[in-house]
Amino acid sequence: MHQRPIILGIVGDSAAGKTTLTKGVAQVLGEENVTVICTDDYHKYDRQQRKEMGISALHPDCNYLDIIEQHLGLLQAGEPILKPIYNHHTGTFDPPEYIKPNKFVVVEGLLGYTTPQMRDYYDVKVYLAPPESLREAWKIKRDTGKRGYTPEQVREQLQKREPDSEAFIRPQRQWADAIVTFYPPEDNPQENNVLLNVSLVLRPTIPHPDLTRILNSEGNHLGSSIRLRLDRDMSKPVDVLEIDGHATLEQVRELERILCQDVPYLGKFCSLEGNQELGKITGTTGETLQSYPLALTQLLITYHMLKASHVEAKTQAQG
Repeated sequence: MHQRPIILGIVGDSAAGKTTLTKGVAQVLGEENVTVICTDDYHKYDRQQRKEMGISALHPDCNYLDIIEQHLGLLQAGEPILKPIYNHHTGTFDPPEYIKPNKFVVVEGLLGYTTPQMRDYYDVKVYLAPPESLREAWKIKRDTGKRGYTPEQVREQLQKREPDSEAFIRPQRQWADAIVTFYPPEDNPQENNVLLNVSLVLRPTIPHPDLTRILNSEGNHLGSSIRLRLDRDMSKPVDVLEIDGHATLEQVRELERILCQDVPYLGKFCSLEGNQELGKITGTTGETLQSYPLALTQLLITYHMLKASHVEAKTQAQG
């Protein structure tokens, strides 16, 4: 028997950074091992129809949620799907695509955790929650550069979509195992790309790596750039791991070693020097730079996917 695919969900609002994180995780795991599915492809209506109907793409009624559920079930069983394709450039639909699941499946989009049945298919669930000011900056940059909108049109769209964001997108945060928030440092609030900090809310819904060996109340020898604290999220206790954009390579290597010790088969992904794909991001002038907060976020998600794969392999062997 072949081992079933491990399914990762990455959910967040439009321009929250889902595709960037998805591409990074796929590069770390090896793109040949990863199938990427975007739930935006399951829109019921094209752009013109949505405009005429006065409905946004964020509304569940605008999406074939039942087909997403069906396809997640098929993918988890290792079966192929015939996936629709929504063309963001034209606002219409392209011919569907025949897709076979690889060892890992990443499902990213707006409404991936909407129904209980959907949520049951994921091994790891991540929610992206950047500050709204940062998301607006990212959306303006993306939609003016790649989709032909003016900044004014993007701002108008954000305003129109806000009720649906509040009603349907943000509530999905409650179902995530990890909540990822990239945010600019206080001393540079205009920073929106390379030197962002990250806050990782780690819910006890899955077993996260034990970081108390290096980050505890008795002292943090990694310095102030990497912090672990107890907090409450949506009234429930959580761990919060914070990594600053100016953290040094020496500081993040220690954290990296903890991940690799907990999951030995993660070793080949665990060198920020050896694996140059970790944390790659494009600077403002087009140069390729490395963000350590992004690198460690990718590594933590990879950790959970490989751990889930290991657990599944053991379960299958025992069964």
